[in-house]
Amino acid sequence: MPLYVNVLTLSICQTADMEQETVGDLELSVGYVLKQVHASLRAAMDEVLRPLDLTVPQYACLELLGQHPGLSNSELARRAFVTRQSMNLVVQRLQERGLLTRPERAPHGRVLPTELTEDGQAVLREASVTVRAVEKELLSPLSRQQQRRLHEDLTACATVFAASRQA
Repeated sequence: MPLYVNVLTLSICQTADMEQETVGDLELSVGYVLKQVHASLRAAMDEVLRPLDLTVPQYACLELLGQHPGLSNSELARRAFVTRQSMNLVVQRLQERGLLTRPERAPHGRVLPTELTEDGQAVLREASVTVRAVEKELLSPLSRQQQRRLHEDLTACATVFAASRQA
């Protein structure tokens, strides 16, 4: 009898260990809601940036350079969440429009530091105001305290998730 109980217990434990939790109801999935918010935000940003003849990646590049002049193409790509190849095309297009500048030769090493021109700074100011209006609309149902808390919570999740992916 004890052998039978041990085998039965082992079988129940193995079954419990093999069961995996599923996503379940999508309406209750945080990941699904985050994707909905992302899609809505991206569509709204596309809409307000279109009259400025900017894409979201182009705007991201301008905003990053406005806050951190001299970033390399690789650093811009990493911070804008695009590939280096995609960022190279973004930078090239913005450079053709006269919104940013890069030296012909690297001052040291192979890094070509990128900076906004005066026209780039003007376009960035206008784009940043329109994008901030979209963000304010997105967050309008939340109090300032809730907005701060949401930001803190999402930052904590992103930090832990990024660290676990690098390990």
